[in-house]
Amino acid sequence: MATRKRELTPDRSVRHLFGAELRRHREQAGMSLDQLAEVVASSRSHLGRIELAEYMIPPELPAQLDAAFGTDGIFQKLYALARHEVHPDKYRRYMELEARAQSIGHYAGQLVPGMLQTEDYARALFRVSNPEAPAEEIEEKVAVRMSRQALLRTTSAPHLSVVLDEACVRRPVGGPVVMRAQLSRLAELVDTPRTLIQVLPYEHGEHALMGGGGALYLLTMDDGTSVAYEESISTGQLIEDRERVVRRMRSYDLLRAYALSPTRTAAFIHSVMEALTP
Repeated sequence: MATRKRELTPDRSVRHLFGAELRRHREQAGMSLDQLAEVVASSRSHLGRIELAEYMIPPELPAQLDAAFGTDGIFQKLYALARHEVHPDKYRRYMELEARAQSIGHYAGQLVPGMLQTEDYARALFRVSNPEAPAEEIEEKVAVRMSRQALLRTTSAPHLSVVLDEACVRRPVGGPVVMRAQLSRLAELVDTPRTLIQVLPYEHGEHALMGGGGALYLLTMDDGTSVAYEESISTGQLIEDRERVVRRMRSYDLLRAYALSPTRTAAFIHSVMEALTP
């Protein structure tokens, strides 16, 4: 039985319109995804995801499509708009990409990242962000956050590199007991086959990623493409434009160079733990 084609929604965004036009012109040309993949030197699954607006549009693809279909620059014009477009379901899209990432780079300016949080640390954050929330709602959010950490326990877990601003380690979220447990968890993950944690000390001074005190995630996929996700207090922005992603990767690489080595990071974390009064 033939696989039923998923319905497209070209009115949803420029990215979706690009995918719908790709399918329309491909079908008008009587080409299958496999045949088009050979023409543009791509993969069938990659093109299929682009039609569904589930995958980044490679910068070289629009010109290849215009050449293949004789569309006189239509795909290049659509791409010029789509590359700057904010994804309509940016957080859901980020979670899908995170699950497929081979490596994750992360800078945190104020808080320990969700993937590394203990239950009590996460619980304290959820409580303070919404003091009137019922206990069951808090526990549900904690459970969801802990479920994300399962990604790091799989056989295909991504390589995770984290740069923590010193504030993440110094601020005693949840009180001394909770924070000591959280710091102990960090110390265990400072240098493992899949995780690397470094602390960026206050003495370094200003840096390119300190604006807003939020967080930056850099995901690299198995095909070499990368995306960035910037998160502030209440909003997030998914960035897939290559030039903008490269700029953030450069800033992140500089922070890693300025941060403490894993050995010194572990010693620093233990010193903060010892200073906390139970």
